[in-house]
Amino acid sequence: MAVKTASRLALVRRPRRLRRTETIRSLVRETHLRPDCFIYPLFVCDGRSVRRDIRSMPGVQQLSVDEAVKDAVAAREDGVPGVLLFGLPPSKDTTGTLAADPEGPVQSAVREMKRAAPDLVVMTDVCLCEYTSHGHCGILDGEEIVNDMTVAQLAQVALSHAVAGADFVAPSDMMDGRVAAIRQALDERGFERVGIVSYAAKYCSAFYGPFREAADSAPQFGDRRSHQMDPANVDEALREVEMDLAEGADIVMVKPALTYLDVITRVKQRFQQPTAAYHVSGEYAMLKAAAANGWIDEPRAMMETLTAIRRAGADIIITYYARAAARVLASR
Repeated sequence: MAVKTASRLALVRRPRRLRRTETIRSLVRETHLRPDCFIYPLFVCDGRSVRRDIRSMPGVQQLSVDEAVKDAVAAREDGVPGVLLFGLPPSKDTTGTLAADPEGPVQSAVREMKRAAPDLVVMTDVCLCEYTSHGHCGILDGEEIVNDMTVAQLAQVALSHAVAGADFVAPSDMMDGRVAAIRQALDERGFERVGIVSYAAKYCSAFYGPFREAADSAPQFGDRRSHQMDPANVDEALREVEMDLAEGADIVMVKPALTYLDVITRVKQRFQQPTAAYHVSGEYAMLKAAAANGWIDEPRAMMETLTAIRRAGADIIITYYARAAARVLASR
């Protein structure tokens, strides 16, 4: 049956012309992923030659310092510019004393990584939850976190990371005033060059479960609703970001990423500052589980997910997929 030429001629715009080949699609693509927008999280523990699989996070391991250095160098060779370090101490106490230990896993890993790969950007998580016996993010009075005492402790932790050679410290505790206290502590000791990546809008999320296995940081009682943000709030996130920028944050972060894409967009549009998003453990684990069951094409789902985070406005994506995604991009 003949196609009516009149209806064909009426189509002045044919969007499919710009989708016809991969080369054309690439030419007009609005959002571009690059390996240099990824940061690779690593969990560092004591010992040597340690690689412990994390059951709920396939492909992610707890690593001794020597093994973490190998993975950091390999990530750099894949084109990933930096890592974010989390520490697993040999013991814990009620106040998280070992978080500031100059010989702790994070501090040791920072020194070794900067020796092995001087151009690697090393970020360090600053929180007490991995170091406290109760698993909460601060110092307790009964069952309540004491804000200002915790902030003072966090400033010392950040300082220990800076002394070791960290490029950025990343407070994730969500205590009030911690960015200002850390900035002051760093500047007073001559570490003006060390930047702060603030977990500015960190929500109280169900998607942190696998991380708490990885970092052995599950709270022994209660939850973190007193300091992490209510998932229903967006305006509050903007206020938190504004405060952290005023206190000296160099980069602000939204966490988690996928369920808060709207927050990423509003933060980026409102402040026009370097904005990070954390593709968190639960988001990663869901893709891994679906792929293991044959329900999704994992490489495609991975790249679509990371593109969505980038499209929302994230300049930096912290993801356990950093190396895998970088390799996919290199192969294109």
